[in-house]
Amino acid sequence: MCVQPCRALSLSWGWMKNCSEPHQFNLTGNPRCLTRTGMEKSETAGFLPIIGPQPRVLVLGSLPSVKSVEKRQYYGHPQNAFWRIMSELFGTDRKAQYAERVEAVIRHRIAIWDVLAASVRPGSMDSAIVETTARPNNFARLFSEQPDISLVCFNGRTAARLFDRLVVPTLGKGSNSCRYQVLPSTSPAYASMTFHEKLEHWWVVQDTANKQ
Repeated sequence: MCVQPCRALSLSWGWMKNCSEPHQFNLTGNPRCLTRTGMEKSETAGFLPIIGPQPRVLVLGSLPSVKSVEKRQYYGHPQNAFWRIMSELFGTDRKAQYAERVEAVIRHRIAIWDVLAASVRPGSMDSAIVETTARPNNFARLFSEQPDISLVCFNGRTAARLFDRLVVPTLGKGSNSCRYQVLPSTSPAYASMTFHEKLEHWWVVQDTANKQ
C-alpha cells in the first residue's frame, strides 16, 4: 500500500449522512444523487459517506453490494459481519434500526465510505468489478476537510487495491498524513476466517477511535 499525505480543497460534509439515494460525487465537488434510471445496466452507484464531526477512523469498502443497494444501507447483507463487529467494538446494538447504528458509529468518530463512486459490476462480487469503468470518490476533498482522520481501514483487499490504483495518484503532498491498514473483509463471501478471527484484526478501529 502506498501511503500518501492527505491534502485537498475545502468542502462541508455535514449534510451527506442524511441522503439515502445512490449517488456519485464528482471531482468538481458537486454532489448529486442518482437513480439507476438511464445508467448503464450493470453499473452500481455508491452512497454518500456516513460522517460526523471530527472522525478519527475512515472505513472504506469497495462498492455496495446488490443487497445494500436494495436496502440503501451500508453493509446491508444480513450475513455481512460489519455491524456485528461494530457492536463488539463499541457496545452498540447491531439489531437497532439502521439510523441508530449510523448515529452510533458517528458518535464513536467512525466514518464510512467506499473507494468507488460507481462502476460496472454484474452481481455483488468484488471480482466482478470492471475496473476500466470504475470511478473513485473524491478523497482529496474529504481528507482536507477532515484533518482528524488518522487511520484509513480497508474492508478487504480489493478496496485497498482500488484505492492504491485510483485514489493515491490524485492525492497531493501535504502536511497531514494518514495511516493505512487492510482488514479482513466482513463480507460473507470471505469465509476463510471465522468471525472472531476477523474481529481480532478489527480492534485497531476501536484503539484509534478511542485514543485520547
